[in-house]
Amino acid sequence: MAPITAPESTDPHFHVFDTAIGACGLAWTDKGLFQVQLPEASEVATELRLGRIAGAAWSDTLPKNIAECEARMRAYFEGDPATFTDIDLDMSRVNAFSARIYTALRKVGWGKTTSYGALARQIGDPHAARAIGAAMGKNPWPLVVPCHRVLAASGKIGGFSAYGGRATKRKMLQLEQSDADGAAPKLPGLFD
Repeated sequence: MAPITAPESTDPHFHVFDTAIGACGLAWTDKGLFQVQLPEASEVATELRLGRIAGAAWSDTLPKNIAECEARMRAYFEGDPATFTDIDLDMSRVNAFSARIYTALRKVGWGKTTSYGALARQIGDPHAARAIGAAMGKNPWPLVVPCHRVLAASGKIGGFSAYGGRATKRKMLQLEQSDADGAAPKLPGLFD
């Protein structure tokens, strides 16, 4: 059943929904989306983690922007190309440096990848690759801000902070037909 859409709210809210890989969640304010939660080990764990991080109340009534994001996330995990560049983000919880990184990264589309160093050069700070790696680990919007598309300079998969780690990142890249270090051994992830 599709969620009911409602006007924007000044209070933070969150919502958990099923996808092909498990329960995902979204948290938002009137400024936009401020947290995306990819599946944890169980739906309960996903809901608890998102509720704790967001400090928000559960809602089944979603603003149009958030309902659209949910629909696109469902489609993405079914293997359909999905873009999130027009989803409004509430960046009030991130510093200016991270906001620049996340804004630049949103331009890396479906099936494309970049590296930490390339992203550093793109934002005009060529020595910031390590800082960019740290920002990727703290990305509040995995998938919407596609940190899974950022690879190590060698083309290796690199890290991923979502449940399932690198195996989850690899599967997301494979959904986009953009595999990194594809010869690596199979590890369990969200899709297994």
